[in-house]
Amino acid sequence: MIEFISTNMAPIMFAGLVLFLLVGYSVAFSLAACGLLFGFIGIELGLLPSSLMQALPLRIFGILQNDTLLAVPFFTFMGLILERSGMAEDLLDTIGQLFGPVRGGLAFAVIFVGAMLAATTGVVAASVISMGLISLPIMLRYGYDRRVASGVIAASGTLAQIIPPSLVLIIMADQLGRSVGDLYKGAFLPGFLLTGLYVLYVVGVALLRPAWVPALPAEARTIREADGSSGLRSLGVLTLVSLAGAIVFARTRPDTMPTDELIVLSMSVGVGIAFGLAVINHVARAKLLSQMAERVTFVLIPPLALIFLVLGTIFLGIATPTEGGAMGAVGALAMAVVRRRLSLPLLRQAMDTTMKLSCFVMFILIGSTVFSLTFQGVEGPKWVEHLLGDLPGGQIGFLIAVNVLIFVLAFFLDYFELAFIVVPLLAPVADKLGIDLVWLGVLLALNMQTSFMHPPFGFALFYLRSVAPTEDYLDRPTGRRIGRVTTGQIYRGAIPFVIIQIVMVALVITFPGLVSGGLATKKALDTSGVVIEAQPPAENRDDSTRNLDELFGTPPASAPGQ
Repeated sequence: MIEFISTNMAPIMFAGLVLFLLVGYSVAFSLAACGLLFGFIGIELGLLPSSLMQALPLRIFGILQNDTLLAVPFFTFMGLILERSGMAEDLLDTIGQLFGPVRGGLAFAVIFVGAMLAATTGVVAASVISMGLISLPIMLRYGYDRRVASGVIAASGTLAQIIPPSLVLIIMADQLGRSVGDLYKGAFLPGFLLTGLYVLYVVGVALLRPAWVPALPAEARTIREADGSSGLRSLGVLTLVSLAGAIVFARTRPDTMPTDELIVLSMSVGVGIAFGLAVINHVARAKLLSQMAERVTFVLIPPLALIFLVLGTIFLGIATPTEGGAMGAVGALAMAVVRRRLSLPLLRQAMDTTMKLSCFVMFILIGSTVFSLTFQGVEGPKWVEHLLGDLPGGQIGFLIAVNVLIFVLAFFLDYFELAFIVVPLLAPVADKLGIDLVWLGVLLALNMQTSFMHPPFGFALFYLRSVAPTEDYLDRPTGRRIGRVTTGQIYRGAIPFVIIQIVMVALVITFPGLVSGGLATKKALDTSGVVIEAQPPAENRDDSTRNLDELFGTPPASAPGQ
């Protein structure tokens, strides 16, 4: 029995962790308890040195000294303040009016605002709850199918999982040993491509089932010109002028500028032009723009400015992700002050929630460190490598098996737990197979996004369930009785978006350039012309009768470049 345990300590330890989790213990304490228990068993059996646990304090202090993890409380605090600053409400109201005349307009607005909130808050709970409270009653009021409405809101909220500044990308970068900025750049294009797939789904629903996503009635479109027109033509002209300015700026920049920096600066120029025209129109009342164009511009500028303050400074190399998070938190406070939404109770509530989430992350990380210390001591990484490295199909076989594993585990574990437990086991195997870890991090983050959406434990579904009406209610603006939203309707509405997320994972595997295209290419150092010359010491340089062999021993057979 002892011999069997000694030979199979790694798989027994992993099975023990699964057993702890199935019993219902907290993930952080399950990881730590499993690591300590099997560590002491290994020491008693002579498999591990008695000095192994002496490394534990140093590892824990290393976690506490990790500057990258400071970004977690900063981005969390920023998201919570923005949730209560009224930004989401203004965005949904204005963008809903913008897309209101077309079928599925409210769903388009929710997806667009979800992407905007994801690029500013980085917190799924804040996005889902905000849009659930604001947009769900409006969608129900005007006859949207409950499955489509709930699915769009939950899926759009989970965009905060993959669109920077995502909290899970920060954790993923820490676990993979890669730069947070690289993961942000790599996830930029896939995140917005996923947003585009959501839009395509709503377009398909509008074409095939138009009654499920009706347009806003005329009486509900409140932003109109004096002559009754919508003012969209003026907005279109403003957009074209801004794009033209951004393109002209992009063409005048040097070719050596990295693509990500060029995109950020060009977008900033375009937004600046739009804002300048809107200010001139507002101050001078020049009637250059319609009410719709002016309102859309002023509503979009604060979140876009915040996005540039956070992501723009990171992409341009001006700030680290931690510094960008700190600036974002200050910017969110400034927005709340300007909107007169900042109060002492709100600030206390945001700080308390930030502290709870940050402690949750830190305790899981400490627990996973205790587990990994013992797991490495019993040669667990070698066991995982043999288990996954010998799969048929090489890299593709490994990627298929890993993504299926992550998808199944996501039914029971959330993304923090997956990032801390599974990713450290997969990263060494992927590295040996020659898989780029930045690309792998973005791919796994897309897969982990399904953990928010698929029944029965999707957290985005729980967040939406907490704010969706559980009983029939009387709608005050219309005086009609609106039916409740059932849990089954929320679950069924999420299924198409889970399928879309799986399609996105397949696209990233098929087209790696979706991730690597956002990264600045690093030129390899050309060593072909390097010549290494060895000289004798100064006191021996005038002795022409002695050779290098006598002074330094036999030189290498060949030197680079010689």
